[in-house]
Order: sequence, then structure tokens, then C-alpha cells
Amino acid sequence: MHEFFTILVDIILPVFILISLGFWLHRKFQLDLYTLAKINIYYLVPSIIFTKLYNVEFSLYLFLQIFLFFVLQIAFLYFLTWLVNKIFHHEKGLGTAFSNSVIFYNSGNYGVPVNDLVFRHDTFAMSIQVIVLTLQNIFTFSYGVFALQSVNGRNLKTILSYFKMPVFYAMALGILFNVLNIQVPSFVLVPVNYISDALIAIALLTLGAQVANLKIQYINLTIFFSLFFRLLVGPAISFVIIWLFHIEGIMAQAMILSASMPTAVNSAIIAQEYNNEPEYAAQVVLLSTLFSSLTVTMVIYLVRLFL
Repeated sequence: MHEFFTILVDIILPVFILISLGFWLHRKFQLDLYTLAKINIYYLVPSIIFTKLYNVEFSLYLFLQIFLFFVLQIAFLYFLTWLVNKIFHHEKGLGTAFSNSVIFYNSGNYGVPVNDLVFRHDTFAMSIQVIVLTLQNIFTFSYGVFALQSVNGRNLKTILSYFKMPVFYAMALGILFNVLNIQVPSFVLVPVNYISDALIAIALLTLGAQVANLKIQYINLTIFFSLFFRLLVGPAISFVIIWLFHIEGIMAQAMILSASMPTAVNSAIIAQEYNNEPEYAAQVVLLSTLFSSLTVTMVIYLVRLFL
């Protein structure tokens, strides 16, 4: 029990202090959330993705392992949410919002700081997290948009807008420069590293500001299902996958930790954009972020105990 509280105080509490500062600053000054989101997506996240993948001892085998892990856990979670939607006869809009709240998780402005604190700036562990972050971004702005558009019978043109975002290219260049051993000039690498170092503080401030904009208007059974599957079933499925494929050490710990994050703020953003149960999506983000203080602590404790 002492170890559990140590994790809560040393790892989770610093994260929530920074989130709280973002929450307070937004309530006091009404920060521009659109600008903060753009700074994260176009400035900070691509920099950390590139630097971590550029510096790590990278292999195609590592990438394929993470990719397979990601696909399997998403597939299992999607199947479970589909089953719940069928059993409870959810309308298509609510069913899609419920499914998105479970399969899209906050691997960026929550997952990256937690990984950094748990693994003490370990480059290998962080590279796993940023690959998951990139895959989550690709998945959210492709399938996520497709699913919401299909609810309203819209076309798929806006999915192509994802390829205007730098996240995918940062991953590709980081891997390419690493594998081909291409040296990046210091006058480029130094500013990119400075930008990368700024991510954690700004990302958590952004998350706090985004959470401050959310309101709890009602609670229903589907919200509890979302919290249960995202915060408890998600990590449990990851434990099973890790066990089946005999993955051990830091890699196993980082993968499971990445899957234990709360619902992504992006799921609420795209729900708002396409007007599909935006109140429901916002409340799941808010509640899952709050309850994750306990569930993520528990996951960290368990991976340290058993892996």
C-alpha cells in the first residue's frame, strides 16, 4: 500500500498539479483553446515524435510489435463496445460516441508526461509512447472522422485533411533518419530539442484548459460503461496481449501504461465538430480524466509488481 501512495504522490500528483494550473488559468483568463490545440498538434507533438524516434535504437521489428499490439487491443475494445451497443440497442449516434470514448485514449498530453515520470526520461520507453501517440492520431483522424461522418451520411473528404498535419511526417522522418543514420545538423536539432522539452508543461496546461471547458450535465449508464472499458478493461486486455506474446521488461510496462490512459480530448473535439452526442463525449473525457488518477496509479503499481 505504501508503494501505491508513493506512485500516486510522485507520479500522478505532479501531472494533476499541472492540469489544475491549466484549469485555473483558463477559468481566470479564458485561454484560447484553439490556439493551444494548434501549438500542441503543429509545434510540440511533431518535435517530440521526431526527436525520440531519431535518437532511439530503432528497428522495424520494434515498430511492428507496437503496431500489432495497438491493432489487437483496439480490435478487442471495438468488439466489446459493439457487443454492448447491440445488447442495449443504442442508437447509431450514441453507439458511435460510446465506442469512440473507449478506443480513443489520451496518449499525448497525458500519456507522454506519465511515461516520462514513470520511466525517468528513458528514451526507449518514450519512443514506444510516441509511436502509440502517432498511431492514435492517425486512427482518430481517419476512422474517428469516418465513423462520425457515417452517422450523418457525410462524405469522406475531410479525412484527407489529416495528411496536412505534421504528426505522420514527423514519425516517418524520425524513423527514416534513424534507420539510414542521417545526421541532422545541430542548428536544426537544437531548436527541435528545445521545442520537444516544452511539450510536457504546455500539453498538461492545455489538457487542464480543455477540461475546464467541459461540464457534467447528466450521468447515465453508458457513461459508466465508457469509464469501465476505457480505464479498467483497456489495461486488462493489454496485460493479456503482453502475456500471449511473451513481451517483458520496459517494453511490456510502457505498452500497458500507454493503454491505461483516459479518454482522449480529441474524441470530444470531433464529436463537437460533427455534432454527434457532444455532451456525452465531453462528460466521458472529464470523468475518465478524474478517475484515471486512481486507475493509472493502480496500473503503474501492478506493472512494477508483475513485469
